[in-house]
Amino acid sequence: MDISNRTVLLVGATSGIGLELARRFAEAGSTVIVGGRRADLLDRIAAEGFATAVRIDVTDQDSVDRARDAVLLAHPDLDTIVTMSGVMIPEDLRDPAHFGDAERTIDTNLLGTIRVIDAFTPHLIARGAGTVITVTSGIGFLPFPAMPSYAASKAGVHAYSEALRVQLAGTGVEVAELVPPAVATTPEHARINPRALALADFATEVMDLLRTEPTPHEILVRGVLMHRWAERDGTYAELVAQRSQGLAMLPSRQ
Repeated sequence: MDISNRTVLLVGATSGIGLELARRFAEAGSTVIVGGRRADLLDRIAAEGFATAVRIDVTDQDSVDRARDAVLLAHPDLDTIVTMSGVMIPEDLRDPAHFGDAERTIDTNLLGTIRVIDAFTPHLIARGAGTVITVTSGIGFLPFPAMPSYAASKAGVHAYSEALRVQLAGTGVEVAELVPPAVATTPEHARINPRALALADFATEVMDLLRTEPTPHEILVRGVLMHRWAERDGTYAELVAQRSQGLAMLPSRQ
């Protein structure tokens, strides 16, 4: 895809991967709108001047509808939607009290993605062209047992993306799925997980892949290939066993 003249809405992009990709789209020449819940972060982004900002809570249908109306009023040429919103919460499945975290995770990561896509799909279909980019995770393909609902939600977004692509075939709207591995979005993340990709390196690789024609169905940086193809490569059971060591992070198991 040509990333130099797009009008891009990134939802859930007030920090981390989303914010870095928003900057990269802007640097490439695209018009960028960043959506998120936190007013302070949105104000900071707007003050920097590389993007406009809109408040949106993907767990609230009214908020999604208001954001859609505001964005399309200001940017009727909107042609690219990136759904970034997500929460990542450890859960101990032996404790029924985890259910609240599971519910929040599914509502934000999976249903929130669907709400955003539903809000903007009619606009993109009416244009006859556009791109939807969903964001999943390597954990959706190779689970991290300490975060089961996160893995389930991202696997769900993957399946939904596949179905969306098929259903939108012939409309001119393409669907791409960005699959990040662990990315060090802060110095603390880099300290906790030395194997995590540096944010700048990850974003550079993503933007290079997005420039590919045609846009890949799955945007896979090199660091996520071991996750994506673990079952095919026969490494799945071994890698899940390694990642099961993360259960020690749960307070009840320390």
